[in-house]
Amino acid sequence: MNKRVSFDKDTTWEREVGVEQINLRFNIIAILVYAIGIILIAQLFNLQIVNGESYREQSNTRLSRVIKIDSSRGSILDRSGNELAGVRAVNNIELIKTNISDEDLNKCILNLVNLLNEQQVGYKDDFPIKINPFEFTISGEELENWKEKNKIDKEATAEETFNKFKAKYQITNENVEDVRKIISIRYLIATTGYSATKSITIAEDVNDVVVAQINERNSEFPGISIDTKSIRTYNNGTLAAHVIGYTRTISDEEYKQRKDTYEMDDIIGKTGIEAVFEEYLKGTSGEKQVEMAVDGTITSEYTTKDAIAGSDVVLTIDSNLQKVTEDALANCVEKIKSGGFAETYDARGGSAVVMDVNTGDVLAMASYPSYEPQWFVGKLETDKWNYMNDSKTHPLLNKAIQGTYEPGSIFKMITAIAGLESGTITPKEKINDTGVYKKYGLDMKCWYYTSYHRGHGYVNVTQALQHSCNYFFYETGDRTGIDAIAKYALHFGLGKKTGIELPSEQTGTLAQRKDGWGPGDTLNASIGQGDNSFTPVQIAKYISSIANGGTVVQPTIVKTILNADGTEVPKEEINNFINQKLGIDNTDDGIQINPESIQIAREGMRMATSEAGGTAYSRFKDFKVEVAGKTGSAEAGKDENQKDIVNAWFVCFAPYENPEVAVVVLVENGGHGNYAAEVARDVLDQYFGMNETTSVEESLTAIPYTEQMR
Repeated sequence: MNKRVSFDKDTTWEREVGVEQINLRFNIIAILVYAIGIILIAQLFNLQIVNGESYREQSNTRLSRVIKIDSSRGSILDRSGNELAGVRAVNNIELIKTNISDEDLNKCILNLVNLLNEQQVGYKDDFPIKINPFEFTISGEELENWKEKNKIDKEATAEETFNKFKAKYQITNENVEDVRKIISIRYLIATTGYSATKSITIAEDVNDVVVAQINERNSEFPGISIDTKSIRTYNNGTLAAHVIGYTRTISDEEYKQRKDTYEMDDIIGKTGIEAVFEEYLKGTSGEKQVEMAVDGTITSEYTTKDAIAGSDVVLTIDSNLQKVTEDALANCVEKIKSGGFAETYDARGGSAVVMDVNTGDVLAMASYPSYEPQWFVGKLETDKWNYMNDSKTHPLLNKAIQGTYEPGSIFKMITAIAGLESGTITPKEKINDTGVYKKYGLDMKCWYYTSYHRGHGYVNVTQALQHSCNYFFYETGDRTGIDAIAKYALHFGLGKKTGIELPSEQTGTLAQRKDGWGPGDTLNASIGQGDNSFTPVQIAKYISSIANGGTVVQPTIVKTILNADGTEVPKEEINNFINQKLGIDNTDDGIQINPESIQIAREGMRMATSEAGGTAYSRFKDFKVEVAGKTGSAEAGKDENQKDIVNAWFVCFAPYENPEVAVVVLVENGGHGNYAAEVARDVLDQYFGMNETTSVEESLTAIPYTEQMR
């Protein structure tokens, strides 16, 4: 009991001590709060009362804005690192809205335009009125719409309209030329729009003298600043133009889809690699803070977010081989047009593809006629635009992937393989070509009969390929049937997209059974006519797959992607990106082909180029490397003068024993496949190092040769 009383007394004492400690802590905290409050009040008094007027004056005379720092676009390189598309730093003149009067703004503009004129630097001028004499630069409905939009009386003359704009912009100058200069920029401001945070570009790629003058005479150019940007450059003319593509300012539709990451005046890839790999090439923009006085004088600027350069896309293209391929194709087309061979045809253009038969790497891809991607940098000239939109030759079209053509006799290896695999023909069986195939009451002639009024006689499958015997393949196709032929054509990639990393690849058309299909349709399809229509890159895939022994290759034109930090993008990531963007399905069909069937097709191609009587023997009889090839001439309708259009094909691979490279050439209305073979010969010259010290020269020797539908 006593112990309990003693414990209660101790507890009471402890409680009293604890309360005193808490009170002490509270008092200390209260003192600190009061002290901090007094300091803040004193500082606030200093800011608002003592120095308030000074700070307000500084605030009112300073503007701050955030400016986007454009990232440097990644380069496009060939397989050896040679630059196909790069960037160049340029200085642009920017104008931002400042708190100055119309009079001062007009004076600034006149100073700027006079400086640009002195240095012969162009600037943006879309005002549609000329002076001395006054006249509109637009007419008709366009002029009516412009007047309505700008609230101008529809009957107003050019001079009256000019004076309305002069009054609108409060221009007091009397010199009409000076007034025109001021109006041009004021009109640009009005139509483009600008603010204290959004500038407009007055002139692009100005020289160093202009930059120095603007910096030195800063007070004469309120709101004017120099913005350094990188622009795309293409310094190799037409080289690989259709592969590289080009860039232009983003369209309204594109901006709507990408406005989270793009500005309205951004540059974007439009075609080719530039378009497909836009996400990698673009990079990430940065930001900088710019401080300026209300009169437009820049007081300071600093970077708040660094820009990250775009990745470099490395292609499988070899620049030297690409140039030789382009030149050889152009020379061949022009030679056919000028009658340099035995006959003259109105050749309209063509395409050539050079492919590594083991990897599917595209070493060269040419389309003729071509254009220069540099034409699209800056203002596009009207004459160049008209040339590129020629409806007959289609210079903008990448014919290697966007043009589809009847294959003619280069399809015959498919028919041969289908017949051998189906057991409807044997390697040694001979079929008697009598010249005219008359089964089913038809009257289908072999090309040899058309030229020499007789058939090839008894030929086996390799001889039929050597001589391109239509009769043999009519009979093979009839025995085998269209379903089996189409099955093997699809296996080799004909009639479906290859999945190459380029936009707008066409599917083509494969002849297949449909309503109303008859025996004659099968016979036509067997020699590559009828509904068959393929792209040159599909043909290159098919020929490469035969050359390497039957492994179906996947065409590719991108070797790798290098990030700005030097790291390499994983191949799997690139493949997934392409498959998703282009919607490609490369599922294996599981078809296994007997190696003997492939070897028979290879041997028939060798005989066509390396043995007398072969359809391309005259081109390769003295060639230092053994080449296996096949000619093809395919009817493609009639031209505007109702003359037959006959497309010329030549396909080949080399060396025969250990194949490395395949070449596919197509000349639109080239007449004979033998003519197209000249392109392949020049390409192989370059590839195998036979032409290292001399440039490609056009052969002026006409070789008489006749070929019909093979």
